Amino acid sequence: MIPLAIVLFLNAAFNAIVWPRFYTRVANDPRARDENGKATAFLRVHVVLISIALVLALVSVILGIAALTGAL
Repeated sequence: MIPLAIVLFLNAAFNAIVWPRFYTRVANDPRARDENGKATAFLRVHVVLISIALVLALVSVILGIAALTGAL
């Protein structure tokens, strides 16, 4: 179970480090907002994808802890 926990923690760390930085780049992209300043589909889709990645990071941490404690 320790190798599983390590993989889950690495996955969580990757998602928690990479995706928020990617959001900054997407939010600053000219395609993120229209001429009136409203969010475009480009921004909304990326926010959904980033949110899913961060939820998966949280799930990975929880499952990693469960693997280490023998709850799996």
